[in-house]
Amino acid sequence: MVNLQETLLNIAKAIVDSPDEVQVFKEEDDRSITLTLTVAPDDMGMVIGRHGKIAKAIRTVIKAASAGTGKKVNVDIR
Repeated sequence: MVNLQETLLNIAKAIVDSPDEVQVFKEEDDRSITLTLTVAPDDMGMVIGRHGKIAKAIRTVIKAASAGTGKKVNVDIR
């Protein structure tokens, strides 16, 4: 089984200029998993991308990686 938290952390660290400030918090209940990604304020634009394309791609990859969990996965970027 894929560690979603670690996967999101690795993706975000590869994108930003300040990888030391990237954090991922996980909240899980019986039906869903919420991953909250926090980055430095200067790196927010890099993670979101033009018109949200990077953020959408990150969410797509995490949802594909979570296929075996049977739970809905939400990625919140802050």
